[in-house]
Amino acid sequence: MASRLANPLTIPTEEEFDLFEVMSALTDPVRRAIVVQLAEEPGRACSNADYGVSKSALTRHWRILRESGLIRQEAQGNRHRNWLRREELDRRFPGLLGLVLDESARSARVS
Repeated sequence: MASRLANPLTIPTEEEFDLFEVMSALTDPVRRAIVVQLAEEPGRACSNADYGVSKSALTRHWRILRESGLIRQEAQGNRHRNWLRREELDRRFPGLLGLVLDESARSARVS
């Protein structure tokens, strides 16, 4: 079955990653929560969790993560499956994603 999307998803190549776009995407707590969940559960569908925001806001968060290069998103029928681009990010910005995940875990323990 063909994707319901008229245009293919915009996903930057590893060479196109921009540190400031990645950092900007990670400033939002909802997007950080999504990144943490994807680290724990690769291939997660967009609709599998409630992050306390509207559906339209959540769609925007997924788009920002994808367009910054943090995630790879694949359309499968009417769902999108998502993976962190950890290996690519670690090559381009060594240690960045690990630092974000470690800090998120530390913050969760303190809360």
